Amino acid sequence: MLRISINDFPGITIGQVENVIAGTGCTVFICREGMRAGIDVRGGGPASRETELLNPLASAQEIHGVILSGGSAFGLNAAGGVMRCLEENNIGFDVGVTKVPLVVQSCLFDLTVADKSIRPDSAMGYEAARLALEAPNYRDGNYGAGTGATVGKFAGMSACMKSGIGSYAVNLGELKIGAVAAVNALGDVFNWRTGEKLAGLLTGDTTELMKENYAPVNNKFTGNTTLVVVMTNAYFTKSQLCKISGMAQDGLARSIRPIHTSADGDTVYALSSGTISADMDLVGTLAAEVVSEAITNAVTSCEGAYGFKSYRDIKGA
Repeated sequence: MLRISINDFPGITIGQVENVIAGTGCTVFICREGMRAGIDVRGGGPASRETELLNPLASAQEIHGVILSGGSAFGLNAAGGVMRCLEENNIGFDVGVTKVPLVVQSCLFDLTVADKSIRPDSAMGYEAARLALEAPNYRDGNYGAGTGATVGKFAGMSACMKSGIGSYAVNLGELKIGAVAAVNALGDVFNWRTGEKLAGLLTGDTTELMKENYAPVNNKFTGNTTLVVVMTNAYFTKSQLCKISGMAQDGLARSIRPIHTSADGDTVYALSSGTISADMDLVGTLAAEVVSEAITNAVTSCEGAYGFKSYRDIKGA
């Protein structure tokens, strides 16, 4: 396998916008012609929009956009701007009088990082969609949905570390598989190959701290959720992509501990925009690997911000 750019997928373009002062942003994936999509949600506290579109029983077989954003549930307003931009560009499901863009969204919680009163809104969503269409600008680090991301928050924000958004993609012959991960976990992040702790709780290991007192914790919700988009140029149906999304969740489990908690909204989307024939189980297996690598890149590519140290600050990278 060879590593390729996350921007090297047919038909899918990515735009990012962030408000650095407020510590929030959004990342938008657009496919003009429509893309098949599946989803797997395992966190206990998701903030999402139009999830039922991706139910294999729902009529729609393709969608036109995916948004990952900050802002918690407030950030769901960004979808309106994405839809407006796509409608203006004649992108969507044709209903005769117009085209209705089918757009799904998931949000992470970054309200405790900087300015809680500023969240991704319609204007930010519109601009991210415009960039995706006209000038794709995806970058790893403190950008888009990763602008206000942090990890290791079980002991509160004072003991956590800065995270961000990361990507990783490979090809195997004609087959391409990649992932983008906005990492904002309650737990700690580890190198899935070596076991090295990369980022998280500054004062120790989150899982070990949880073991010290097994009594229920009333409020672990200090700002969490890891959001992932997996992309492939292979052809899969919506139901197959839901299965691939589930297999891709193994990448989160390998890299983040604890994961899928009641205080996280961990969600994986899988997108198919091509025609290559490939085995679903192979693609699901590779999806888990690129997700783990994307998570690693999310925490190693970001810079310290808002008073939170990053991997680079601690490791001197």
